[in-house]
Amino acid sequence: MKTTEGTTYRMLQSNLTRIHNHLEELRIQGATGIKLNKASDDPSAIRPVLTTRTQLMHTDRYLETMGVTLDKMQATDGHLGHVENILQRVKEIAINSINGAMSSEDMITFADEVNQMKQGLLDSANAKVDGKYIFSGYAENTKPFEQNGAYDPALYDETDSTTWAYLYMGTPNPTELEITPGEKLESNLTGNDLFLGVSNSHWTDSTTPATGPPPSNVPPEQNRIDIFSLLERTEEVLRTRMADLEAANALDAIGNTAGADALRDKLEGKVDTLELAANQCRRLRSQLGNRASRVDVAMFHQADVKIDLQQVLSRYQDADAIETFNAIMQQETAFQAALSITSKVSQISILDYF
Repeated sequence: MKTTEGTTYRMLQSNLTRIHNHLEELRIQGATGIKLNKASDDPSAIRPVLTTRTQLMHTDRYLETMGVTLDKMQATDGHLGHVENILQRVKEIAINSINGAMSSEDMITFADEVNQMKQGLLDSANAKVDGKYIFSGYAENTKPFEQNGAYDPALYDETDSTTWAYLYMGTPNPTELEITPGEKLESNLTGNDLFLGVSNSHWTDSTTPATGPPPSNVPPEQNRIDIFSLLERTEEVLRTRMADLEAANALDAIGNTAGADALRDKLEGKVDTLELAANQCRRLRSQLGNRASRVDVAMFHQADVKIDLQQVLSRYQDADAIETFNAIMQQETAFQAALSITSKVSQISILDYF
């Protein structure tokens, strides 16, 4: 078969183009470090690469969500520590107030301090992290606690939340965090459980008695304390004791201690109740700490999973630097040889044969 000069030139051009294109692909791999830049580079690797990339995105989402949630849990722990300190201080005040040597001025000071402690408790109960209330359950944009304008000390009933000093406006549903596919844990505490001593399963809403007669028929829960009402009632007892001391001094009837003894008994009862309230805070704080520890462990696990996925992805799409640079050198040598041969062929003329 006779090969014409035009055919020869076309074959040479085709080979040069092929070698040049391959060289450019190798150069791109060397510059990017990736050997899978388009689907045609390795069609069989497309599916595992896309699947692995999707898993990596999910892992990153888990890590980001858990990191933000862990920060909130740590901030919540700080507020719980503040609540515990408040209860401890109020307990100290109640113990000191039992001392019969205290004057009415001392009682005023103690009552005012308890009032300030109550305001500090309200601040912690309505605390925010990242613009969202941390003790509102699902209702993160709703302020959880408000003062009950209809509160009357004479009508207070520990089995009826509508008579309590403060009303809870949040929900009894703690938010949940997904730490792995299908596995969730509660990531916050609800205000009704922590501050009002009513478990989530027993709470209805702020306008319905938390514990009361049928149809709810739920007895008061053991060892659970309405902390707001406790501080409110403690302040009331202190002010009553102050008034009793002032009356005793006015009548010069120090020897008549029946009223003072009764108030002292009330304060002693408040001391025990304050300890129960502190234990309530410690118990829930411990539960939150256990969950935070679990989130921390889950983050380490997801970080390990991410490393494994990156290794899988690297096996499919990352180019070996040494092999790539060696291939570039070989391809450049071949390209230079092809150029040299082409230049020599182009010098052939029909006149050389005469």
